Amino acid sequence: MFRGSLVALVTPMTESGEIDHVAFGRLLDWHGRQGTDGIVVCGTTGESATVSAAETAELLQIAVQRIGGRVPVIAGTGSNSTAEAVERTRAACELGVDGVLVVTPYYNRPPQEGLYRHFSLVADAASVPLILYNVPSRTACDLLPETVERLAAHSQIIGIKEATGSVGRGAEILARCGDDFLLFSGDDATCRDLILGGAQGVISVTANVAPKLMREMVEAALAGDKALAGELDGRLAGLHRDLFVEANPIPAKWALERLGLIAAGIRLPLTWLPEAHQGKVLEAMRRAGVIE
Repeated sequence: MFRGSLVALVTPMTESGEIDHVAFGRLLDWHGRQGTDGIVVCGTTGESATVSAAETAELLQIAVQRIGGRVPVIAGTGSNSTAEAVERTRAACELGVDGVLVVTPYYNRPPQEGLYRHFSLVADAASVPLILYNVPSRTACDLLPETVERLAAHSQIIGIKEATGSVGRGAEILARCGDDFLLFSGDDATCRDLILGGAQGVISVTANVAPKLMREMVEAALAGDKALAGELDGRLAGLHRDLFVEANPIPAKWALERLGLIAAGIRLPLTWLPEAHQGKVLEAMRRAGVIE
């Protein structure tokens, strides 16, 4: 069920910061037409830190009703509180999602044993497959390969989104956890190499802006076509880089507004993309062929 180019979807908002459900549905339909292989709702790129549990439930209901059954829907249910992560995971499962993505607890800086116990309890509460999510650059917490190996023994934990950008780290996880454990890149700039090395796909920021091209590149890499994957990834390289000129999802939201898919809405403490960076993102969009 989980393979290919999965998008870490932005959460559309009005200029006043309210959730824009109409634009959310429009994005879901667009990704369905563009061939995106999976939708992650309320992950990091979806501004999960400032989207309430009630708002998350509304978005998940829309996603499951609108695109469920055609494209897998994965809910971001992580928290730095184990009890809250358990509660959010149970709630998402009841809404009919296909999987949950659970980020490492941020700010607390737990030891590896704490991480093992945290994810084990969340997985116990899950009735759908659980994907671990390791992104130390945002959480100040690193889920080490030996802990991933321990967690892989849990029947509900099927894989990891590994966002360190280290291909070597990915190779170690695959060696420790075996072929049945799914590895997804969480770093667009290195995902091609990780997939060519055995990963099953990517959970992508770039796929927000160039979903069709991203899917084609990932499919080429999964097929072992290094030349084609390299050619397509070359067209995407500017987006991989410049969608991070400010904190994600600031540039991605600006790009989608430029494409006419969402309004210019984002929640504090994030702010709209400054004019000084807009030219870079626009040029990256042009190189990827998503805008003239």
